[in-house]
Amino acid sequence: MGGSGPGWGPAGLWVPLALAWSVGAALAAEGPAEPCGTEGWAQDAVPPGAAFVAAASYRGPGNNDTRSNKALPILLWWSGSLFPHFPGDTERIDCPRGSCLVTRSRRVARHRRTKALIFYGTDFRAYEAPLPRLPHQTWALFHEESPMNNYVLSHSPGIRLFNYTATFRRESDYPLTLQWLPGTGYLRAPAVPLAEKDAWRRKGYGPVLYMQSHCDVPSDRDRYVRELMKYIQVDSYGKCLHNRELPSERLRDTSTATTEDSEFMTFVARYKFHLALENAICDDYMTEKLWRPMHLGAVPVYRGSPAVRDWMPNNLSIILIDDFDSPQELAKYLDFLDKNGEEYLKYLEYKNVGGIKNQFLLESLEKREWGVNDMTLPNYLNGFECFICDKENTRVKEEQEHKKSRGKIPAPRPHIAQFKHMGCPMPTPGFGSVEDLSEGDSWKEMWLQDYWQSLDQGEALTAMIHRNESHQGRFWDYMHEIFLKRTRQH
Repeated sequence: MGGSGPGWGPAGLWVPLALAWSVGAALAAEGPAEPCGTEGWAQDAVPPGAAFVAAASYRGPGNNDTRSNKALPILLWWSGSLFPHFPGDTERIDCPRGSCLVTRSRRVARHRRTKALIFYGTDFRAYEAPLPRLPHQTWALFHEESPMNNYVLSHSPGIRLFNYTATFRRESDYPLTLQWLPGTGYLRAPAVPLAEKDAWRRKGYGPVLYMQSHCDVPSDRDRYVRELMKYIQVDSYGKCLHNRELPSERLRDTSTATTEDSEFMTFVARYKFHLALENAICDDYMTEKLWRPMHLGAVPVYRGSPAVRDWMPNNLSIILIDDFDSPQELAKYLDFLDKNGEEYLKYLEYKNVGGIKNQFLLESLEKREWGVNDMTLPNYLNGFECFICDKENTRVKEEQEHKKSRGKIPAPRPHIAQFKHMGCPMPTPGFGSVEDLSEGDSWKEMWLQDYWQSLDQGEALTAMIHRNESHQGRFWDYMHEIFLKRTRQH
């Protein structure tokens, strides 16, 4: 079974969308669309009220747009919990190519000026999607979190529901790949001296730290770590494979471990190696599990993004689990480094002056328009808003030019998200093969089933949009049809 459904192609769904975009200006002249009446939608689509006319201006990077609020395109945060403006529900944003109104009020979902719906990937559920999909609206996806939160987005039918994306993949329209890395200064922070780490070892602590309380994840990391523990001492303080207690009640507090608390960071920094295994495997999915140990100088023993080397400060800064044929071979190498300080310190040379050699990393940080814990720069939510605002203002202008030319100027072509904007692979066991797992293995029953059912969900929603369905309750009928089709194929 592949990552795309039978008969899927770029024509299908997007031909009617392209045709609809070509008459976008005509829709604007006709007024609001018909009431929807599906679950989660207002029964009456009302025009924007006073709040939309008198919204306080949010001055983003600024522009020379003199239009009043009532003339601006509207962007609706369908996932209202991410709305990045407080305390109100509506704001004006002034972006490089024009201004927009942004809101989390779904009462304008079907209005002619509502040009884009912004969804949060973790909250997006195919069976709750707003239907029917309106042809004059784009769908934008913001998903910086783990692929495990929504595998619908890792299949072509799911990701191609969206026009624009902000994901951790560098190929997405608005990449968030380095969302956990504040800057090069974070990497250059000094490490604990080797002599202090060796003294820590002599007190009975292991060379390797594992601190994880989110067990049973798609990467199946605990299965690998359990095997590694047979060959080298791994101190595990979290709920997963727990074998050692943290020295204080304060450190045992989960809220302490999830922040960069100074006491917690000092404790972690004493370890030579930090097992840094992401909860899911996908290109460019790199979290604090990687960057925090590098900040502290505890060499990451990493499994996560297969493309992680592209982003490393130099050629010798992390140890990749998949470079070793077995956990036993990895353990031998870690033991060698533990006993040979000169070789171990080579993994920390990137902290020296001039030690960051990777120009791709340096240029990516330099070009990034949003900041991490930097109040002088916009955050990525506001940045993505302006990205979508600029795209919609450009589209509105092109639609107007198309209409004025009476077809001589081509209508704007829809931009469609691509598989590589997420495109995460099927989960595989952390150690061994699927064939080695028992029939009742909980990981196998949970994550493989979730991954492939997510493909079906994306295909079901795509089919509903094709057929202009307006009733969300029919989603499970479509799922049943797909199940029967797959059964016949096999």
